Amino acid sequence: MRDKREFASEVISLALKSGAEQAEVYLKSAGSLTLEVKNQEIDAVESSLSFGYSLRIIKNQRLGFSYSTSDSETGTVVKNAIESSEWSDADEYLGLPSNSRHEALGTGRLDSLEIFDKEIEALKEEEAITYVLTIEKAAKDFDNRIKKIRKASATFTNGEIYVLNSNGVDIFYPYTKCIAQVMAVAEENGEGQMGWDFNGSRFLKDLSFDEIGRNAAKRAVQLLGSRKISTAKVPVILDNSVVSEFLGILASSLSAESVQKGRSLLKDKIGHKVMASGINIVDSGITPRRLGTVPVDGEGVATSEKVLIREGILQHYLHNTYTAKKAGVNSTGNAVRGGYSGLPSVGITNLSISAVSASDVMPFISLLNSLDNGLYITEAMGVHTANPISGEFSVGVSGLWIERGKVKFPVKEAVISGDMLSLFSKIEAIGDDLRFYGNIGTPSLLIGPTDISA
Repeated sequence: MRDKREFASEVISLALKSGAEQAEVYLKSAGSLTLEVKNQEIDAVESSLSFGYSLRIIKNQRLGFSYSTSDSETGTVVKNAIESSEWSDADEYLGLPSNSRHEALGTGRLDSLEIFDKEIEALKEEEAITYVLTIEKAAKDFDNRIKKIRKASATFTNGEIYVLNSNGVDIFYPYTKCIAQVMAVAEENGEGQMGWDFNGSRFLKDLSFDEIGRNAAKRAVQLLGSRKISTAKVPVILDNSVVSEFLGILASSLSAESVQKGRSLLKDKIGHKVMASGINIVDSGITPRRLGTVPVDGEGVATSEKVLIREGILQHYLHNTYTAKKAGVNSTGNAVRGGYSGLPSVGITNLSISAVSASDVMPFISLLNSLDNGLYITEAMGVHTANPISGEFSVGVSGLWIERGKVKFPVKEAVISGDMLSLFSKIEAIGDDLRFYGNIGTPSLLIGPTDISA
C-alpha cells in the first residue's frame, strides 16, 4: 500500500470534509510467528501479517467510530463513522488530544525506550524453532519425573503503529516483542502435578528459554506428594507470580474509567491510606525494554512514570483524554487499545509494586527463614473471580508448608479468603525477586496472619 502516514492523513482529511469536527486514525500493522512443539518436533506453526486502521470522529459532541483491514475502503469507513455518530448520545467530555499535550518525540526517545529489536525483526523460522525446542528440552531434562510437556510455545512479533489526529498529533513508532510459555506435568506414585512459566520482552536476548522450561518443571515437581492441612491462621508468603495476579485485579481499580463508573474499590480514596505504609505502586510507560513500554499511549499522549500509591497512600488514578477532561485533570498517557478494532479505554503500561526504601527489601531466602509456621503460596486458582468493586476474594491455593524456615511438605486444596485492600495492608516484608509477568512486575511478599481453610 502507499505510505501509511500519508494514507492516515488522507482518511482524516476525508472525515473532516464529510462533516467531522475532529478526527483520529489509529493504524497498526504487524508480522507474527507462533510456534508450538511437542516431543521435540514442531506441532504447529502459524505465520501472519496483519493490517488494520480505525477512524474515531467527533461531530456535534457525538462519537463516531469505524474500522477496516483494507486501505481501499476509506470512503466506507468515513461514511460509517459519520453515521454511527448520529446514533450516539451527546457528551460534553468527548475530545481528542492536541499536539501540545504530548512532548516532542524524536528518534532519541524511541532509542532510549528500547522497544524495537532488530534480532526479532530478522529472525528466521529455523532459529525460532530452536528456541522453542530449548524450552521443552530444559523442562524434560530438569527431573525424570517430568512426564509430559504441554504447550511449549513462543510468539515473535514485529510491527508499527501510527496515531494521527486533526489536532496535530502525528506519531509513528516500530516495536517488537517475544513471549514464550510452557506447561510441564510431573508424575510420581499415581499423582500428577502441573507447573507453568512464561516470560516476555521487547528484546530476544532478554529471554532465557532454558530458564522458562526449568521454572515450569520446578513448579510441578515441588508439589508432588502434596497433602491437605488443617484450618489455620498463619503468615503466608505469596510467590511473585501470585502477587502479579492480585495486582492485576487491583489495576482495574486504579483506572479513572472504573472510578467514574462506580466500579472501583479505590473510589474516593485519593489521599487515604489503602495499603501497608512500606509500599509504592508505580505505573511506567518509559521503562526500557518492558512489554508495556511505549512512547505514547493509544491516543498519542506521551507516556510517563507515575507513583500511584506512595507509602501506602493513594495519590492518583490513571487517565485517558476522556476521563481526564471529565475529572478536570490532564491525561496520564494511559489510553490503551486492544487493537485497531476498539476504542481506547484506560489501562496500565508497566505496573509494579516495590518497597519505599531499598533497605526494606529482603533476600527471598530470608523471607522463608522468617516463617516459624506458615505457607509459601506458589499457585492461586481463581484470582480472576475476585470482586473488582468490593475487592473480596476466595481462592484455592497450593504451595509449601514452612516450619522454622524450612520446607516441610507441599500443600494442596487450601483456600484463602479476604479482601484485596486488607491483604495488601498486611504486607510485612518484600522479597528481592521482582519479576515482570507481562506488564505487571511484582516481588514475593510476606503477609501477616491470614486465614487458611482446608
